[in-house]
Amino acid sequence: MNTRTSLAGAIFSDIQVLTRDGETTSLIPRVTAGLSSEEQPSWFLIVVYRGQHCPICAKYLNQLQSREQDFAALNVQLVAVSADSVEQLNDFYADKIADVAFSVYAGLSKDEMQNLGLFLSEPMSASETDHVFAEPAMFLVNAERKIQIAEIASAPFVRPNLDQLIGGIKYVRENDYPIRGTA
Repeated sequence: MNTRTSLAGAIFSDIQVLTRDGETTSLIPRVTAGLSSEEQPSWFLIVVYRGQHCPICAKYLNQLQSREQDFAALNVQLVAVSADSVEQLNDFYADKIADVAFSVYAGLSKDEMQNLGLFLSEPMSASETDHVFAEPAMFLVNAERKIQIAEIASAPFVRPNLDQLIGGIKYVRENDYPIRGTA
């Protein structure tokens, strides 16, 4: 029996996370400040990354930033989150993701990670991090807040190919392709 709430077609939970300033906010905002309702991104690509200790995560977030305009052209807003603290998030920005302009948040709780069906790992040493963290995952959430696509990895080495992902999202959007993997 699968008890995950992150099954394809499920409503994506309203998860509260922390900004770089330590403010609490919704992972997927209902309204994006400064944009009219016509300009609102209708879909969100939520990337769960392991944390500041992960060089592969930094590389992937920077690659996502380099393709942000491709996602924006599909009306998809990028968002990333980890279980790191606000201090760790700010160190990550300073050291490895200074050019990332899309929202990157901290404070994903263990309960939230488990509810999303993520694979969790204990740190191998204190030099890695000081808390349980999620292995990489990605959720494409449509305008109805339903999970259109979910990709959940059990190790840091698996990430969606961005060309293939962008092409797939384009196909889904242009062809009203249904949510798959719901059975």
